[in-house]
Amino acid sequence: MPQDVRGGVPTHWTKTGDGPRQTLLIHCSLGHAGGWSRMVDALDGLVTAIAYDLPGHGRSADWDGVSDIQGVSMAMAVDLLEDQADGRPVDVIGHSFGGTVALRLAVERPDLVRSLVLIEPVFFSVAIADRPDLKADQDPRMAKYRAALAAGDRAAAAEAFTSVWGDGRGWERLPESQRKAMIARIHLIEAGNPAIYGDSAGMLSGGKLERIACPVLLIRGGDSPEAIAAINDGLARRITQSTQFAVPGAGHMVPITHPVAVADATRTFWADVPVQEPA
Repeated sequence: MPQDVRGGVPTHWTKTGDGPRQTLLIHCSLGHAGGWSRMVDALDGLVTAIAYDLPGHGRSADWDGVSDIQGVSMAMAVDLLEDQADGRPVDVIGHSFGGTVALRLAVERPDLVRSLVLIEPVFFSVAIADRPDLKADQDPRMAKYRAALAAGDRAAAAEAFTSVWGDGRGWERLPESQRKAMIARIHLIEAGNPAIYGDSAGMLSGGKLERIACPVLLIRGGDSPEAIAAINDGLARRITQSTQFAVPGAGHMVPITHPVAVADATRTFWADVPVQEPA
């Protein structure tokens, strides 16, 4: 399990499997690279998977507190792909905040992306642009989280955040080690806000999304917040080669709670995305 500097950040990453599809996996906020293991297993030897811990997550170095965490996360991905995939295009899968990193990678480095699977990408800027009413709806859902964060109560903030964006188990049912890790990292949620709410990377401008040429699969949980459907709908309208899939009965953490369903949808999507052998 290597750890070396990627994108200027000491980065923990893994490479597993020996399947024909080189694949980059980018996890969600408060998660880690190991969260992909069940989905990778369900892909049944199809992939050679590179997964890395985002800044401040898992065993990667802490976020520096000032940099664009989405941009740094993308730079880490670029370094890994240029090294581990020899700069050739790969299939990229991103979940939640990791989905926004994957989307930015496709916008800024399309040469590295063969296909894109975005699972519940939290690019709220799209929903706000298309459905301004959803911003008002989002604030009450997150009111407890924001109040706890403002009061400096990290534990209450983590509990409130996971009540909306967790896997449905409830705070007290999570292992103590997982609760502690979420409390320690809860400030990283706010770190991503300029990119996901304010579109600080400018992905909605200049026809950038419309120029994405690789095939894109947009996955969401059937029971996820309405904003996620609005995001996926908005991305589908802008990205020509895109399709959507909803996993019945699933929520935001669908690749964790329903890994087989997500793997099956991905496998079906990839059937039309050929792998080109290196010259």
